[in-house]
Amino acid sequence: MSTATGIRQGVGESVLRPDGRLKVKGAFAYSSDLRMDGMVWGATLRSPHPSARIVRLDATRARELPGVVAVLTHEDVPGRLHYGMKVADQPVLAADRVRHQGEPVALVAADHPETARRALRLIEVEYEELPALTDPEEAVRGSGPLVHERRVDGKSGNVVRHVRIRHGDMAAAERLADVVVSGVYEVGMQDQAFLGPESGLAIPAEDGGVDVYVSTQWIHDDQRQMCSALGLPPEKVRLTLSGVGGAFGGREDVSVQIHAALLALRTGRPVKMSYNREESFFGHVHRHPAKMWFEHGATQGGRIVYVKARLLFDGGAYTSTSQVVIANGSYFAAGAYDVPHVEIDGFSVYTNNPPCGAMRGFGAVQSCYGVESNLDKLAVALGIAPVELRIRNAMTTGTVLPTGQAVDGPAPAAELLERLRDRPLPPAPEGTFALPGGLNNTTHGEGIKRGVGYAIGVKAIGFSGGVDDRSVARVRLSLVEGEPVAEIHTSAAECGQGIVTVQAQIVRTELGVERVVVLPADTRVGDAGSASASRITWMSGGAVRGACRAVREELDARGGGPPEKLLANGPIEAEYEFSHRRTFPVDPEQGQGDAHIAFAFAAHRAVVEVDTDLGLVKVVELATAQDVGKAMNPLAVEGQIEGGSAQGLGLALMEELHVKDGRVRNPSFTDYLIPTIADMPSVPIDLLELPHPDSPYGLNGVGEPPTLSSTPAIANALRDATGLELARVPVRPDDFIGRDGSISSPGNEGR
Repeated sequence: MSTATGIRQGVGESVLRPDGRLKVKGAFAYSSDLRMDGMVWGATLRSPHPSARIVRLDATRARELPGVVAVLTHEDVPGRLHYGMKVADQPVLAADRVRHQGEPVALVAADHPETARRALRLIEVEYEELPALTDPEEAVRGSGPLVHERRVDGKSGNVVRHVRIRHGDMAAAERLADVVVSGVYEVGMQDQAFLGPESGLAIPAEDGGVDVYVSTQWIHDDQRQMCSALGLPPEKVRLTLSGVGGAFGGREDVSVQIHAALLALRTGRPVKMSYNREESFFGHVHRHPAKMWFEHGATQGGRIVYVKARLLFDGGAYTSTSQVVIANGSYFAAGAYDVPHVEIDGFSVYTNNPPCGAMRGFGAVQSCYGVESNLDKLAVALGIAPVELRIRNAMTTGTVLPTGQAVDGPAPAAELLERLRDRPLPPAPEGTFALPGGLNNTTHGEGIKRGVGYAIGVKAIGFSGGVDDRSVARVRLSLVEGEPVAEIHTSAAECGQGIVTVQAQIVRTELGVERVVVLPADTRVGDAGSASASRITWMSGGAVRGACRAVREELDARGGGPPEKLLANGPIEAEYEFSHRRTFPVDPEQGQGDAHIAFAFAAHRAVVEVDTDLGLVKVVELATAQDVGKAMNPLAVEGQIEGGSAQGLGLALMEELHVKDGRVRNPSFTDYLIPTIADMPSVPIDLLELPHPDSPYGLNGVGEPPTLSSTPAIANALRDATGLELARVPVRPDDFIGRDGSISSPGNEGR
């Protein structure tokens, strides 16, 4: 079988996305734009308390409001009351207890969205407030109230999972270490901040089922959870992906799906649900806030001998993916380095804070910030330049990870760092607009110091730990008006990352056809898995390639020649299921096992200017180098790296959901700050293409690694500029300023 070559817009070319122009013009149809004749509007009543017992609920007045067609409570859930991605512990609607602010309590359907909102205000709920556990350190100590009196996983206590990793001989390592440094580092609660709030349209069907059009990251897992709650078989719960306005992990968990379907089945009418921005902050999970303790031991010559780490992640009220997030953070807590002796303990805990789950980087962001921050502290203690210390200890192919697995693919950690080290530094900014304070013309150059910081991150690609990860694709080749046309059908979620474009590129490369149609992603085709873990191009791309090659084999079997002649006998269709090599769970006692299929590396060098009088920061440049295996679409790859770097900058300097006593204080884009184009620096990108031996075309995951190293690189640059410890992100202006209004001196930061 031969692969078609010479085709335009194939693999490796910078192909424009078909949705790009529409999105720029504001003409793209997102799920919030869905409409249908006769539809009604759904709305959700949410708890104002982080922890309370529901004493009484009376919806009589809401039901009597003209225009209201349904009011539902937990008693109206026909199937299982609880759902969840990993553990079914989250109520569809709260029955007798609420465990976080914003927990859904009741649903309303009405003929107008304002009527639905008015009806919510007429539902009478009497709560008995209960003590709220909001301190994760209390949770891990077992000294606070239980968030779940009866856990559905059969365990007890507020610890969701304890990940224990032991590698090497720590007693011997401590004797070898000439220099030991330690530090405590914290990461705030970051939101995915996607611009398209949760929304969807549920349409009741004649067969007693429901068709749901929704923005999500994994329609088959949504279907699984919906079937359980609705008490319906999969053939009666059909999902189609609608336009997704960003995801970044925040759409892996169910939001409107079950609620809209319940209302549609009850009313017999199409139901649209669309959150406003404030509700969106309560309607999806966030990045786990973390507190982390790190200790590095090294020889005087700069070789890292050991790493000790203790990680504490606040998972909030329900499990979501907390047990996997803490595992991922723990696996890579020693960083992208060859460390022979490791002792890591990772804890995720329940609290009555907002639920946390998947967000770009999936736990490795938090631990990368901790280890990279402490490594700079080690460099100071050793008197070695931070970038040189990193290069000296960089992981290589064959390095054994803390989990005992050897890295068998490319591991260019040193090369990435060297490329950044050798890049010329940017010139000093010209003009006051380029200084800290930016367009506000706040500063005129007085008291400005420059800092340079480096960081590198490593992360597993794809589902790990023994998960049987598979993806299905169907490809059909036929003649349309005498011209060969290929159709692709997968359930891969297009979240803005460009999988629709890449699938078409693969078909053009494999089949040599110009015209390619990508059908809407839905549950009529086999599972593609989640658009997460930087896996979707690897997995769905492998499935599409496999289906194309099956079609090509059939073409060859028909005798060769131009497709127009061969397809005269009828179209050719093939379905292919792609899976990666087998992985294994880690041993729960020592944390050892071959858990991963591949690893991705990214490094950043940040250059910052700090106004030490006002505590203002300007990131002048955020240069990055990353191994992408194969740049399937170089333009799209650069976009992913720039986007991930922007989210890392946000976490470093401005993005945080402020939660006090279990209540979110800034659920709006007025008060939750995200980087704008005025905040973004130049992002020079150095791409390495070192083919991975196990993946389609040698590609590797791209989307998540930039979020790992961008945040600590900026933090390290700020430390370089100021000499301050700055042990928490996001860094705020008052972190630079002493109580007397002057710049704090090292060791007197007040943290």
